[in-house]
Amino acid sequence: MRLATFNLLHGRSLTDGLVDPDRLTAAVRALDADILALQEVDRDQSRSGHHDLTTLAAQALDAPEHRFAAAVVGTPGVQFRPLRHDDDGHGEPCYGIGLISRYPVRTWQITRLPPAPLRSPIYAPGPGGGLLLLRDEPRVVLAAVLDTPHGPLTVAATHLSFVPGWNAHQLRRVVRALRALPAPRILLGDLNLPAGPARLLTGWQPLARRPTYPATAPRVQLDHILADPHGLHRLPPVTAVDTPRSTISDHRPLIVDLG
Repeated sequence: MRLATFNLLHGRSLTDGLVDPDRLTAAVRALDADILALQEVDRDQSRSGHHDLTTLAAQALDAPEHRFAAAVVGTPGVQFRPLRHDDDGHGEPCYGIGLISRYPVRTWQITRLPPAPLRSPIYAPGPGGGLLLLRDEPRVVLAAVLDTPHGPLTVAATHLSFVPGWNAHQLRRVVRALRALPAPRILLGDLNLPAGPARLLTGWQPLARRPTYPATAPRVQLDHILADPHGLHRLPPVTAVDTPRSTISDHRPLIVDLG
């Protein structure tokens, strides 16, 4: 069983700044993941050719099960609004996360996380950067209970806030939500937290300890695959970990093989 998480940067290449669906498809196909969590995912955005990036990724993996969960309607950094309900935003550009599985899905669950209440100072590198007061975005958790060769498995994808402290608050809430679903449980995603705090806040076991950001020369692990110790013995052990280079994104994907 291969698990992977990948912050797509909406499929954009750092080399030419373009979003090419063929390049995105090739990048995802190279992961060969049975379960893939995606972050910074577009649906019907002009900047990514109005594609449904989750569907493109699922087709690349020949995965029959996939779902996109919007965090906002609109375009982050330009204009956006929170969703009013889970089916909101059809026919409008949306931005959020995706979860893809080659295994059958028994049930899906969405948990919504509110944004930080105040604008937060964030340092942005490069021209026009510096210390900026940024408005946080709502976040979302997308969980699925899968039928796998090792029995039922709960997996969840998320992308937490960049605001220090608020992301910790969100992560604790994520764990509480997932504890209501069957064990074993695995959380995949960009938590915007290093490995140490992620483990301390959850009590969950990291299945991989590798830096994933920035993609060109990774120095910190923001992308994680964490397993709840309860029921973990039902899954095979970790046999391989990889953070391969990709032709897209400012993050590296994180891959874990079990068994």
